[in-house]
Amino acid sequence: MLIAQLSSWILAASNTGTWVIGGIILLVLVVFFYLVANVFRLWIQAQLTRANVGLLQLITMPFRKVPPGIIVNNKINLVKAGLVDVHTDALEAHYLAGGRLDKVCRAMIAADKAKLGLDWNTCTAIDLAGRDVLEAVQTSVNPKVIDCPGASSGKESIDAVAADGIQLKARARVTVRTNIRQLVGGATEETIIARVGEGIVSAIGSSQTHKEVLANPDRISKAVLARSLDAGTAYEILSIDIADVDVGVNIGSRLQVDQAEADTKRYKAEAEKRRAMAVAAEQEFRAKVEENRALVVLAEAEVPKAMADAFRSGNMGIMDYYRMKNIDADTAMRRNIGGDPRKKGDQEGHV
Repeated sequence: MLIAQLSSWILAASNTGTWVIGGIILLVLVVFFYLVANVFRLWIQAQLTRANVGLLQLITMPFRKVPPGIIVNNKINLVKAGLVDVHTDALEAHYLAGGRLDKVCRAMIAADKAKLGLDWNTCTAIDLAGRDVLEAVQTSVNPKVIDCPGASSGKESIDAVAADGIQLKARARVTVRTNIRQLVGGATEETIIARVGEGIVSAIGSSQTHKEVLANPDRISKAVLARSLDAGTAYEILSIDIADVDVGVNIGSRLQVDQAEADTKRYKAEAEKRRAMAVAAEQEFRAKVEENRALVVLAEAEVPKAMADAFRSGNMGIMDYYRMKNIDADTAMRRNIGGDPRKKGDQEGHV
């Protein structure tokens, strides 16, 4: 009886396990056919165009967060353009790196047709560096024109002064094409504009007169082109054309006027300084005169004392005193008659 119950339990467990395994297999097949159905059309397209994209790759792409449609379409475009060396894994790697896969593939096709010799690694490096690789290829085939000065600078012209002091306002147009080999790490348009502007200023400044520049504007272009301004940049300068040259103000005469005004102010300051020093010296002299007068007064105040001592000691008599007074009066009279300026001082001293 116990053996029979055990046999029935084992049979029931085996039937349950079979159903579970069968359900799992069925679920796996449903999921597999669902995944195949989503990418089957893309796989057929890849096979018909010889893009060489495997079915298993297409099924696993969504798990790697890669859209199969973008990869297959770009791979088909490359193969149809004759670029069969680019592997599917390279397309996935560039997409996962954050690159713009559509532009890179279009740039590769355009560069191959134009025979620019652009390889996949260089193209993806340019794109990951932040440059528009498709625009770079198009500029390499079809050169573009850069205005100098640029619109972002807010200036309408490049101002320079010739040797004769006349200001000239120039505008230039620079024709460039992309240098693919130096696109990564090369300087941008702003550097080209700055260098061309510097060359124009130098060329105008080295001219003896502004008339030479107005008569031959091409001398500016030749002088600028001879400086190899495209070295280290992402562009190759094809030509520099002077669009317009206008005459500005006379900087030389303005500087002379400013210098004359500055000299006038300086001379006025020096004259004022000398005047102040003269006034100070005059005041010092007046102070010394007053000081000497005070000394004279003090000395004259000692005369009566000396005379009193002379009277007491018997060295001077009354007649001697009167004779001295007569002599002083006679001297003062002669000075009054002769107009001697010292008479006033003598009179004051004997009052």
